[in-house]
Amino acid sequence: MRAQRPSLNFFSLLERQLPKVVVAPSFVAMIVFIYGFILWTLYISVTRSTFLPSYDFAGLTQYVRLLSIERWWVACRNLLIYTSLFIFFCILLGLLLAIFLDQKIRIEGALRTLYLYPLALSFVVTGTAWKWILNPGLGIERLVHDLGWHAFAFDWLVTSGMSIYCVVIAAVWQSTGFVMAMFLAGLRGIDDAIIKAAQVDGAGLIRIYRKIVIPSLRPVFFSAVIILTHVAIKSFDLVVVLTQGGPGYSSDLPATFMYAYAFTRGRLALGAASAMMMFFMVIAVILPYLYSELRYKRHA
Repeated sequence: MRAQRPSLNFFSLLERQLPKVVVAPSFVAMIVFIYGFILWTLYISVTRSTFLPSYDFAGLTQYVRLLSIERWWVACRNLLIYTSLFIFFCILLGLLLAIFLDQKIRIEGALRTLYLYPLALSFVVTGTAWKWILNPGLGIERLVHDLGWHAFAFDWLVTSGMSIYCVVIAAVWQSTGFVMAMFLAGLRGIDDAIIKAAQVDGAGLIRIYRKIVIPSLRPVFFSAVIILTHVAIKSFDLVVVLTQGGPGYSSDLPATFMYAYAFTRGRLALGAASAMMMFFMVIAVILPYLYSELRYKRHA
């Protein structure tokens, strides 16, 4: 029995350390390829790098130069429009669809699959499909003209003041199903006894949803806003496929601005500065959310 103790100790030690050994490569890769490259991008943003990185310190020159470029402010304005409309319509439509499916209809499974189907597509496929649909010579406008309404015009895709709204339409179409699934899960988690008690007290359906159901979905609202804001800030492929940032740069977003300056114009430091500004935007959204959640759990 004594001779078996070292072997038993070895296997018990291996059992305790094996999870750490398995997770270690992923942890190291995350440190290097996420946080390491964030720090590298931060340093590049305070240099004078052009086509290739150079490590001569230049202070905040690139940030000052970035704030003086009109195209950057157009991208920020488009991001504000895109993010606000994207979040609003995704949450509104997702909540309405979730309430509709929560009524225990017979074809709920088929409808849920139908609504979730766009989520299985990449933004590249979505952008390509909506580029055909919104193209004045191929899509909706051409269809309406063929039906006899020749005065109808729907040329947002090629109009500089309206092209960003085409990006909103495509993004809402793809992401609404995901938000619907979140709200549906939240609705199914609400205790039916509370709703039945309210019905016994004479509360109508609209009042029950306004006073009981929707306030109970507060964590879902917070999660949806955070996820959608993150998706909006880093949106790149949908804009590139759908509008190429045009006409001109009228539908540019910070992500497409960063790519254009860093990789096509040879201004790597300026592109890194714009990337760090995007990073700060994400932090500005996440930190209040984390603070509110930690505070809520502390008082719970």
